[in-house]
Amino acid sequence: MAEVLVLVEAANGSLKKSTLELLTAARTLGEPSAVVIGAPGTAAALKDKLAEYGAAKVYVAESEEIDAYLVAPKAEVLAQIAKDAEPAAILVASNAENKEVAARTAFKLDSGFLADAVEITAEGSAKQSIFGGAVTVTSRVAKGVPVISLRANSVSAAPAPGTAEEVSVPVSLSEGAKAAKLLERVEEAKGSRPSLQDASVIVSGGRGVGSAENFSVVENVADSIGAAVGASRAATDAGWVPHQMQVGQTGVTVSPQLYIALGISGAIQHRAGMQTSKTIVAVNKDPEAPIFELADFGVVGDLFTVAPQLAEEVAKRKG
Repeated sequence: MAEVLVLVEAANGSLKKSTLELLTAARTLGEPSAVVIGAPGTAAALKDKLAEYGAAKVYVAESEEIDAYLVAPKAEVLAQIAKDAEPAAILVASNAENKEVAARTAFKLDSGFLADAVEITAEGSAKQSIFGGAVTVTSRVAKGVPVISLRANSVSAAPAPGTAEEVSVPVSLSEGAKAAKLLERVEEAKGSRPSLQDASVIVSGGRGVGSAENFSVVENVADSIGAAVGASRAATDAGWVPHQMQVGQTGVTVSPQLYIALGISGAIQHRAGMQTSKTIVAVNKDPEAPIFELADFGVVGDLFTVAPQLAEEVAKRKG
């Protein structure tokens, strides 16, 4: 059975959920092999979990130089592993950094890159949403090893024991890979809520929220169900919440199990960033709001009445 390389993502010594989803998706194409690229000692804390989710091999490429530069070293190492392993495909999580790594890797392999897949088939093709989410297509790389980025929450992570045989990979970077050096890292302050890209449940607020002070209504619903908080472009442009919270074509593209839109009309820009959500619930006082065309469940009503009732009902059921 052919190998499928999975680029591992971790934070604070723990695997990100997106990596577990990739390992699960990789089984559709062949035998998953995890690729750990990072500073010395990175792989040791991850190996058991990688084995639990089906990694037959764990390629360990560790060097102090990896984290000293931007994405080029990761692409160079990943491409070298792929040339030696001749995998059926390479899978990465769909975020800004990984998509750049994937594109560079595909170029080095003279292959093709399929971005933002929401489903991968056994034949190596990928389903994607294009033209602002108006069309869903099935794409396939014409030659070489397909490099595919998979949106978070597109696959439900499922354990499947693997041997996780460790394969040490020597790291020797070219001068080109070291052209852009990382001078400083600034850690963004994060709260207890899940991040937008990884969250399985998201509650977003839009223009209908009315003000920054009123956004607490959205946050209360999110906190009651352990969800991430998002916003439409109108809300972020108004300065009610930071731009990092924007969901949409020019913001973060998400695909959670549940997306709750409060006071969001449903402009195409916003819909393009969330319409692959598994279940969409919309609350808007305008019965003609475009968001209702997309929603699985819709409530025509005042969000300031509906949202507190929702949070209260969730609290009751938890209790």
